[in-house]
Amino acid sequence: MNANQTTAAETILTANYREFHRFLARRLGDDTLAEDVLHDALARGLEKLDGLRDERALLGWFYRSLRNAIIDHHRRLDVARRALSSLEADLERETNTLEAESTPCRCVLGALETLRPDYAEALTGLEVEDLTVQEYAAAAAITPNNAAVRGHRARQALRKAVERLCGPSSATCCGNCQCGATPTGRCAS
Repeated sequence: MNANQTTAAETILTANYREFHRFLARRLGDDTLAEDVLHDALARGLEKLDGLRDERALLGWFYRSLRNAIIDHHRRLDVARRALSSLEADLERETNTLEAESTPCRCVLGALETLRPDYAEALTGLEVEDLTVQEYAAAAAITPNNAAVRGHRARQALRKAVERLCGPSSATCCGNCQCGATPTGRCAS
């Protein structure tokens, strides 16, 4: 196309802007999205006008360009959905792994039963029920300082009780408890 034909083609495309927009909006179901796709298609189309030989074929050519733009949009959307789905699956696997790793050793419950009742009560309140030291202190009718000391001593006592039950490697193997799976019933070293 020469300069006059290019200008005429630009005029034809501009004059049909609303029709192009309606065409896209019906197929995409979103006016804003149709506007974005149309602007991109017009920008690409105006760059390629020099390669168009026949001004009469302009509208057919541009409608094909719009159909291709719709297909491209759906392909990009599909790729984004697959990427999001993959990300969701990865996050689910990570969450399951973290939950499995954070599951305490089964022996902890047995060890908890061997503790003094006030220590077991402190750990239940502070760790299981997730009470603050102040909340636990109020519930146990003791000072917050006493509650903090009791919680610290209870954790130490529990650690020692689990070590007695599971063996010296309990600090490393109880995150993925295998105590019941070994012949000795203790963590495998």
